[in-house]
Amino acid sequence: MKHSPIISCFLFPGSCLLLLVSCFLSLASCSNHKPAEEVITHVMKDTVKTEFMKAAARDPKNYISDCKKLYAEARRIDSILITDLEEDTKHANDAIKAFTDYAYYCKNDSLAPVFLIKTAMVARSIENIPQAKLVLDKCIEDYSESKTKPEAMFLLAQLYDEPGYLNSEVEAQKLYKQILEDYPKSPLVPVVKGALQMIGKSDKEVVKEFNKKNK
Repeated sequence: MKHSPIISCFLFPGSCLLLLVSCFLSLASCSNHKPAEEVITHVMKDTVKTEFMKAAARDPKNYISDCKKLYAEARRIDSILITDLEEDTKHANDAIKAFTDYAYYCKNDSLAPVFLIKTAMVARSIENIPQAKLVLDKCIEDYSESKTKPEAMFLLAQLYDEPGYLNSEVEAQKLYKQILEDYPKSPLVPVVKGALQMIGKSDKEVVKEFNKKNK
C-alpha cells in the first residue's frame, strides 16, 4: 500500500480505534487478575533485560510481588499516556519500558500479550519500528492461542504495508489473508478486507476509490 497512515485511518477508522478499545477493555476487565506463579527461566532479548529478571532467578519467592509492582507501574504510565494531549517522547519511552518489563517478566499472565500490543502501538507512534516489530513477533509466536493474536497480526501487517516502515506488500498481504483465514469472525475482518483492496495503490487512487464507494 502506497498511502500514508493518516489516509489509512481516514478510510478505515476501525483500524485505529478497534485495537485501542480492545486493549483498554481487556485491562478494565482484568483489574483483579492474579499473576501466574511460574518463574520465567528463558533469557530475554538484550533490549528488554531488567533487574527484575535477575531478581527472579535469584529469588523466585519475589515473583508474585514483583509482578504486582510491574503491573502497577505499567498501569500508571498507561494512565499518563491517555491524558497526554500531545505526543510526549519521554512518556512514550517510559511506557515502552514499563510495558515490556511487565510483559516479559510476567509472561504467563493473561495481560502480557495485551501489554505487548500496547508496546507496539506506542513504539509505532514514535517511529520506533524495530521495537514494534520485535514485540509483535513475540506476541504472535508466544501467544498463539490468545485472543490478541489477530490484533497483533494486523498491526504487524500495517508495518509491512507502509513504505516508510518495513515496506513489504508481499508480507503484509500474507498476514492479511492469514487473519481472514484463521479468524473469519474477528471484528477486524472488514478492515482487513479493505486493506487488501488498497495494497499497491497510491494515495490518489485510494481517495478515488473511497469517493467512488461513497457516492
